[in-house]
Formats: sequence, structure tokens, C-alpha cells
Amino acid sequence: MVNLFKRMRKLKTMLEVRVGTGAAIFPTLASASKEFPAVTRLHLTYAKKIYGGHQGARHFWRRCLPRLKYHNPGVRMTVRQTEDQDGPAALTIYFAERVGSTANAIAGKTQVTDKHAPAPETSEKTAVVDVKNLTWEEIWSRVQASTGAEDVPVTPEDEAEQKKLQAIAEKAVTDRQRIEAMRQAKRDQERMLAEARGDVEKLKTL
Repeated sequence: MVNLFKRMRKLKTMLEVRVGTGAAIFPTLASASKEFPAVTRLHLTYAKKIYGGHQGARHFWRRCLPRLKYHNPGVRMTVRQTEDQDGPAALTIYFAERVGSTANAIAGKTQVTDKHAPAPETSEKTAVVDVKNLTWEEIWSRVQASTGAEDVPVTPEDEAEQKKLQAIAEKAVTDRQRIEAMRQAKRDQERMLAEARGDVEKLKTL
């Protein structure tokens, strides 16, 4: 049974990396267009603690970046956590040769800068997205709109695995409730027996 649980946890982890928000493919040199040039790198900077508007960036790092890296293994992705809670939370997107108009529009709304982001190569141009005070879903929406990343469709196999894991999770909840009810019944019985023994001892002293 323990080995089964280990296998299910491993399956759940693998499935979460393949499927969900951020499971998308960036334009490559072969698939790039004028509006959406190839994405070469990503760099995310945010503060270590979540207050001050950095919570969304932290969750984006945990939830989206693993999926993006899984589906875009050739795109380098770096993260810098700082001690500056009042500093920027920023995502720098590196493009090959040029930046599309949508990415320029999104980055141009705030004109945030990130001193921790690596300098672009001579063949790269960057767009810096201000992600402070945004949820991780909002961050992903801006990244997808800026890059033209295409969602990876869920395969029938992954969909079947999702349903299986959901059924197991629901059964686990029912099992925990049943076991807790049994434990509570045992505790109630032991309490009643203890009270009965106490009553007997009281009668002996009369």
C-alpha cells in the first residue's frame, strides 16, 4: 500500500508539471512571426517574502515556471530572490532580434527596470513586465499575450490520469472521515467505560 501511495504521488507530480496553467510552447526561430518573435530566455526577480506585492511572482515561480521549462527545455529560465521587499517584482522576457508590439505595449505601461536581470546578448531584445501586486494567473496572462505562447492540449491519457487522481483524492477524503468517526467512537466508548468505573468506585466507598 505504501508503494502504491508513493507511485500515486509521483504520478501526480509528473502530471502537474505537464498539465495546467503555463503548459505552453513559446515561439521558436522556426515558428516565429513578426508579432511574436522567438523567446530565448526568461528571468524573474522578486523578494523572498510575500508581502509588498511579491506573492504572485512567488506563486508564478512555483506553479508556472516548471511547466514552461518542461515544455520549452531550450529556453533558459533564471530566478533571483532578493531581500528588498520594496523593490520590483519583474519578469524579463528575452526575444530574438526584436520585440513584438503587444509585448512592447504590456511592458510600456509601467516601464519597470530590473537590475538583477542578465544583460541581453547582441541578438536579443527584452521586454520587462511589472508583476508586482499581480496574481500568478494575471502574470501568466501577460506572459502569454506578450509571447504568443500556445497552450499544450491535454492528451486523452493525461485527462484519464487526472480523473483517476481526482477519484482517489475523493475516496481519500471519505476514508479519512470514516476512520476519524471510528476513532471518535472508540474514544467515546473509553470515556464511558472510565466514567462507569468511576461510578463503581464511588459506590464502593458508600
